[in-house]
Amino acid sequence: MNKINPRKLLGSKWSAVTPQNKEKHFIVTEVEFDEDEIVIACCIEAVMSKRSMTIDWHDLKDEGQWTHGW
Repeated sequence: MNKINPRKLLGSKWSAVTPQNKEKHFIVTEVEFDEDEIVIACCIEAVMSKRSMTIDWHDLKDEGQWTHGW
C-alpha cells in the first residue's frame, strides 16, 4: 500500500500500472479540501495527452493500480 500524505498530494507524480490510451504518467494538478481539511476532490492530468480526470485520492494507495513517481 502506497503511503500518502494528503497535504503533499498536489504536484505529486504517479504512474499507472496498466496504462490506458497510452497514458502512463500523471501529475496531481488539483486537490480540494473541506473545512475539516479532508480531501473531497483530486484531479490528475496525463503528461502526454494533457487529459484531466477526477479520481478518488484513496485509489492512489492501491499498488495494483498506481506506483508513486515515474
